[in-house]
Amino acid sequence: MTDRGPRTDQPLLRPLVAVGLYSVAMAYLEAAVVVYLRQALGVAPDVVFPVDFSAAANSLSLIELGRELATMVMIGAVGWIVGRSSLERLAWAAVVFGIWDIGYYVFLWLFIGWPTGLGTWDLLFLLPVPWAGPVWAPVAVSLGLIGFGLAVAVRLRDGGGVRMDAARFGLLALGGLVVILSFTLNAGVVISGGTPSVFAWPVFAAGMLIGMLAATSALRTASR
Repeated sequence: MTDRGPRTDQPLLRPLVAVGLYSVAMAYLEAAVVVYLRQALGVAPDVVFPVDFSAAANSLSLIELGRELATMVMIGAVGWIVGRSSLERLAWAAVVFGIWDIGYYVFLWLFIGWPTGLGTWDLLFLLPVPWAGPVWAPVAVSLGLIGFGLAVAVRLRDGGGVRMDAARFGLLALGGLVVILSFTLNAGVVISGGTPSVFAWPVFAAGMLIGMLAATSALRTASR
């Protein structure tokens, strides 16, 4: 299926400014909240591992689940408002996620000097198991989301088409799952109270390559 959008005189500027401002503001708020909460709990703001899985910490797990779900709802809502078709909504949501994620690390670095480098390890998510990886990995994912999301949005706003059939969408989803797998392979180390040190970058690279092939195929096929 090829998704096409109506041609407009201003294909990108207004939604890009709105999405960019929202994403940066969202990143600032989340970074500030992380600093406040860790200081309130008496945890050094720049210390991530080992992760506390005590009974007291686990009592906050439902709140953390709600926070992660709320973040995804906020990202999806902006994509829904800005986009004019299902595919364009997904594209803008990808852009929001990418800018928010990179901005989050930038603001943390400005606030507390963390991460100290792209090789610094971070705890990305906790559900259904802990996700962990060096900062460069989620940043690479976010750059890919921004690039592909903007490419799709621009194509649709210019009245062009993007061929995203079931096969390409499935390949894109497969790439994402492989990337997620690379983040969860250290879950056992994190749960046992250790600090991960070895990242499964070949698995990560394979997932990124699959996703890039699917994205490139969707754009190039429609352009012909």
